[in-house]
Amino acid sequence: MAASRSQKQGLRLPLPAAFGADPTGARMARIRRSPHFRDGVFQNPGGTARTRPSGSARDFARVYFDKESRRSRAPRGPVPVHATTLADLARPPATGLRLTWMGHSSVLAEIDGQRVLFDPVWGERCSPFPFAGPKRLHPVPVPPASLGPVDVVVISHDHYDHLDLPTIKALAGTDTLFAVPLGVGAHLEHWGVSADRLRELDWHESTRVGGLTLTATPARHFCGRGLRNTQHTLWASWVVAGEEHRVYHSGDTGYFDGFRDIGAAHGPFDATMIQLGAYAEFWPDIHMTPEEGVRAHLDLQQGRPDGVLLPIHWGTFNLAPHAWAEPGEWTKDAAEEAGQAVAFPRPGEPFEPAGKLPVEPWWRAVSGPIAHPWRRPRNTEGAAGTSRGGPC
Repeated sequence: MAASRSQKQGLRLPLPAAFGADPTGARMARIRRSPHFRDGVFQNPGGTARTRPSGSARDFARVYFDKESRRSRAPRGPVPVHATTLADLARPPATGLRLTWMGHSSVLAEIDGQRVLFDPVWGERCSPFPFAGPKRLHPVPVPPASLGPVDVVVISHDHYDHLDLPTIKALAGTDTLFAVPLGVGAHLEHWGVSADRLRELDWHESTRVGGLTLTATPARHFCGRGLRNTQHTLWASWVVAGEEHRVYHSGDTGYFDGFRDIGAAHGPFDATMIQLGAYAEFWPDIHMTPEEGVRAHLDLQQGRPDGVLLPIHWGTFNLAPHAWAEPGEWTKDAAEEAGQAVAFPRPGEPFEPAGKLPVEPWWRAVSGPIAHPWRRPRNTEGAAGTSRGGPC
């Protein structure tokens, strides 16, 4: 008896919906026309970036699973989430620009009368599975249904800690628009977002949403959600410019010279939201240390300590070997040395960059002691110490 078609093809289990969908058809044809797509994949600025951990698997396991290191990677008590977020957001920003960090890389930006939501992740885990993967270390400050109208959702790339299926499904039932890098629209359409609500951009392309101009700008990272990492979806940082204010969201990125070019073309910025957590010496090309994050902000401001830096990509998920509160401590030190203003809001705490900034190191109340190796004395040649693979 002839084998059945299913037997010939082998057993095919249904894939998790969170894997999304690969670009096809006209979308894939547009991707192939991109000047940043070569040899069948999207390319990073400045050449190839290492997207897999460097060094030996044994070294990585030794660091990552060390008992004391594991204990330091989580807070020692409940993370203090801002208690009056909804009431605070009910009042319009007095200066025309207000930022609310919801945790990790999720930020609500109220800018010149419109509301932009960056990388919203309201799920309990950044994973394709509800029962496994990095779990939240603090509650969501505001339920998505209570957030109110959002004019546009901006996605930096398709990794699980930036593109969250439960959150997108909740927003798909609204009339908000989505601005995404090339290829990422395939995931959103697969999850129920209609094509007419998508603004899918290559680097250096812009779109208008109301009175805002949104521009996708380069980043140094990679993509992928499913079993195969095809590198067919782009990653991006974003510039959002209104009539009076402009902000920058880095998404995930390693440090690269392109920050100066972005600043020259689109800056200066009233505020930057910069990834400076989940760094490690094992992947120095695709994430930034706090020192590099401060340097990136200064590059974006053409070398001047202007505007306000909001640290993102830390505090919410355990994604790297460094201590949970280390990004806060290191950023505070690096910014003070540079004379740069930094906002340290609790998750859900709105602030206006032109107003009084939240600067209290709130993490110390729920953190173990943090070493400051980046503040080792300089040697006679002026070289500072380093930590976690980042130059100081």
